[in-house]
Amino acid sequence: MMETLEGGELCFPQLLNTSCRKQMRPHSEVMLLHILLSSISLLTVSLNLLVIISISHYRQLHTPTNLLLLSLAVSDLLVGLLLMPAEILYIGACWFLGERMCAVSYFVAFTITSVSVGNMVLISVDRYVAICHPLRYPIKITQTRVKICICLCWVCSAFYNGVMLKDFLRQPDRYNSCYGECVVVINHIAGAGDLIFTFIVPITVIIVLYMRVFVVAVSQARAMRSHIVAVTLQRSVTVTAKKSEMKAARTLGIVIAVFLMCFCPYYYPSLAGQDTENNSLSSAFVVWLLYFNSCLNPVIYAFFYPWFRKSIKFIVTLQVLQPDSCEANIL
Repeated sequence: MMETLEGGELCFPQLLNTSCRKQMRPHSEVMLLHILLSSISLLTVSLNLLVIISISHYRQLHTPTNLLLLSLAVSDLLVGLLLMPAEILYIGACWFLGERMCAVSYFVAFTITSVSVGNMVLISVDRYVAICHPLRYPIKITQTRVKICICLCWVCSAFYNGVMLKDFLRQPDRYNSCYGECVVVINHIAGAGDLIFTFIVPITVIIVLYMRVFVVAVSQARAMRSHIVAVTLQRSVTVTAKKSEMKAARTLGIVIAVFLMCFCPYYYPSLAGQDTENNSLSSAFVVWLLYFNSCLNPVIYAFFYPWFRKSIKFIVTLQVLQPDSCEANIL
């Protein structure tokens, strides 16, 4: 009876002495988790795919800013297409894809996450130049320079995470306590470096630039309001200016708050000087919260644009398949 019980709890029943044990959860709970997480994965893929099709297809959307949104959407699409399904498979604490795929999955996960953060930094720089230095924007921010920056972002992210995980990539089972486990441990030294380069520096850049953008936007709104103070439409202009200020504050607040909400829990162990181990239940929740940011990014960065809603309509109604649809007036 004991052997049957143990055999039923093992990831690999044929390996009685070395196999990991499954997490025993009610069948209804497992099914609910699979449905919920699969829905999030599908939604992430769908939203980001809409962004990619929209920006890639319509020529009016081939701008430097939209190229950055495209890169962000590609990284977020990969999160929903590759990383989320891998996490769903690992819900029962059993990894069936082998040690080498375990190492590859962590490398891909870390790289895509870094790319996503890098894209957000590039977007904040783009918006800063566009609003704070509008006359220099066409000269400073060109499509060629943006493409180079995007390529560097992807290449540097892959190189950086390859260096950080080099020992783990050489010996993928070095942190496994049993067969069927997929875990990596980042010591506090490497975690501190990752914290600085992947979280603290990007967050600082984003907050500083967006606060500068906010200050300039508010000052421009106030200047416009004072400039037409003697006009009979002063009241309506004042209301409009105030609405613009509130909209800017709300949008920037959402951008910063969502990013912090999704990323802070993941980097908490590094902030606390602890080793980061990605195999506990709390760690699984933190990872999913981090990945969920990829589902929210299309909403934050794209749904605020009227052209995105219009392009969705064109795609859903299959107008995108018509001849010369790429020349359509989407703005």
